[in-house]
Amino acid sequence: MPDINALEIKELLESIYKKYGYDFREYSLAHLKRRLTSRMAFSKVATSEELLKKVLEDPAFTSLLLKDFSIQVTEMFRDPSFYRALREIVIPILKTYSFFKIWHAGCSTGEEVYSMAILLKEENLYDRCMIYATDFNQHALDQGKDGVYSDEKIKEYIKNYQKSGGKASLSDYFVHKYDRIIINAAIRKNIVWANHNLVTDSVFAEVNLILCRNVLIYFNKDLQNKVHALFFNSLVNGGALCLGMKESLQFTEVDNKYMVLDKNNRIYKKKYPPGPL
Repeated sequence: MPDINALEIKELLESIYKKYGYDFREYSLAHLKRRLTSRMAFSKVATSEELLKKVLEDPAFTSLLLKDFSIQVTEMFRDPSFYRALREIVIPILKTYSFFKIWHAGCSTGEEVYSMAILLKEENLYDRCMIYATDFNQHALDQGKDGVYSDEKIKEYIKNYQKSGGKASLSDYFVHKYDRIIINAAIRKNIVWANHNLVTDSVFAEVNLILCRNVLIYFNKDLQNKVHALFFNSLVNGGALCLGMKESLQFTEVDNKYMVLDKNNRIYKKKYPPGPL
């Protein structure tokens, strides 16, 4: 198995940033090392010197590497207890607004975005909202916007949906054609797909709810705090923030700026008045 040390990784990330503008310098080194050694083994790259040369001279290879860095572990109604908690805790908050905006940051290929849209549809709220789905991986965004997925996991998705408190049949929201499922236009209509990089970009919009699940665990502490400041400044007072099951606001710089709505499902509400950040 090829190996690469921390100093070599930092040199590589600096080169990627200078040549291509993608900034992974504050990602977790452990995560990056796993991804890099896997790509080196698959592409038969033996040394860090050879890896750096390919990154600088082969844009197609670099594109593959950037996809490796982009986390795309997702599924419809992932962690059903979370979606059940959304129905019970967050939906009542959203119902107090005549119109509201949701930001799904790090949305990957969009399965969880459509899960949220379906949930809102069932709660008679979908026509009162706009969902912004963002990621830095344009390939993933394009797939999400198309709303076309392989049907190989459909049984798992249906099971997740049922456990989450679904009020209908998941098949009501897509067309099954050959070995693909195609999300209905009525579910796609209120979603804006946009390229946004949490590392380098600023506030995306003022929103009432932010979902960023299982993304921050791949960032180092400084970058986590930077992104949390971004989320804090994007949320309206009283807005909700949803993180992944392995993430928490504990020990972050914004910990005391939120109240906990559901500890187990990592759902928080921005305090009002919030006080200075």
